[in-house]
Amino acid sequence: MIQRRHFRMFVAALSLALLGVAGMVVAQGTRNNGFDSSGSFEVAGVEVDVRADDAESARQAGWRLATRKGWAQLAQRLAGRKGATLSDSTLDSIVTGIIVEQENVGPNRYVARLGVLFDRNKAGALLGVSTHMTRSPPMLLLPLEWSGGAGRMFERANAWQDAWARFRSGNSAIDYVRPQGTGPDSLLMNAGQTFRRGRGWWREVLDSYGAADVLIAEVELRREYPGGPITGIFTASHGPDRAQLARFALRVNNSDSLDALLDAGVQRIDKVYQDALTSGLLKTDQLLAFRPPQPREEVPVEETPSESLPVEQAPPPAETATTISLQVDTPSSSALLATEGAVRGIPGVRSASTTSLALGGVSVMRVTYDGSIGSLRAQLEGRGWTVQQGPGVLRISKPSTSPRPSPTESTSQE
Repeated sequence: MIQRRHFRMFVAALSLALLGVAGMVVAQGTRNNGFDSSGSFEVAGVEVDVRADDAESARQAGWRLATRKGWAQLAQRLAGRKGATLSDSTLDSIVTGIIVEQENVGPNRYVARLGVLFDRNKAGALLGVSTHMTRSPPMLLLPLEWSGGAGRMFERANAWQDAWARFRSGNSAIDYVRPQGTGPDSLLMNAGQTFRRGRGWWREVLDSYGAADVLIAEVELRREYPGGPITGIFTASHGPDRAQLARFALRVNNSDSLDALLDAGVQRIDKVYQDALTSGLLKTDQLLAFRPPQPREEVPVEETPSESLPVEQAPPPAETATTISLQVDTPSSSALLATEGAVRGIPGVRSASTTSLALGGVSVMRVTYDGSIGSLRAQLEGRGWTVQQGPGVLRISKPSTSPRPSPTESTSQE
């Protein structure tokens, strides 16, 4: 039986059993979002073919042989040492995991292709090599899968998201920020979000995840027929403008090899991002790091009593209009229309349009206003709205239902 599993081994102090270690091996399922970013050195594709008295003994001997072969390959790769060996007890202290890429288990024979993970600091010290790695600023990763004409990201679990969960990012120069896909992830990040270029909204999303920029890793899956060949069209993009860094295609002969196809795509996309970082193409968008200056507090002006109330005047026109994001509760479509009409009726407002609709939740309006954000806030409060102010954003709640006196009504009595 051929199986593909990812195993992690917690090494104990004494050398007793499997790989000479009284440890535990934990299998990670395909729906696991526990991303591995430990940075262990990985040696993949170690072939073993071992015979023993029974299947379990053959497996143990195969894993033992894999650690020896893996160390020899790692020493050759990092330090140029051919045929390097270590004692089994030393190997037990630096091996952090075994990855089963493919295996055949018989009554007394074990044939497999394995991967071995070595502790970075301990292995580096034994080989005399530096383990320091220069990494990029935190990059928010959005894995977007197109299948059947529909784009999916975190709305529900999918094979592309699982492939990135299996990817060990600790050996990459890219500091990936990978959302778990729970909570508000599916609302904040979806296929539509990747086509938005507004830096203000992107800045809010990136700040929520502690990232400096965004990476969009796409795959379009084309199936010739159910269970048959699958072609994956992979695209690596960067930034709110979706600047394309690379585009390539991979193909497998049947649907059982879908995970292998996507794993190869992840590895290649990661290499594209690392090469772009080295060449200087992967730069952080300066507009995403820009923070608008905080408005100065306005000094309240005392009104002078007069016989009649002053006529409300529009604020003086500004040289350039200000674009402000307005967040408002929209329990229904009628409430949304009423809010848009009320905002458009404020003097100085050039336009007010809904850019993000969420009936029953909080919608976002883009308002173009001839004046400062503090001036717009004052006008909204003067019309009975409760207003909270943030950088370039106003959050308003439903105005009071009690009617306010009209400015044109007279307060004097004859």
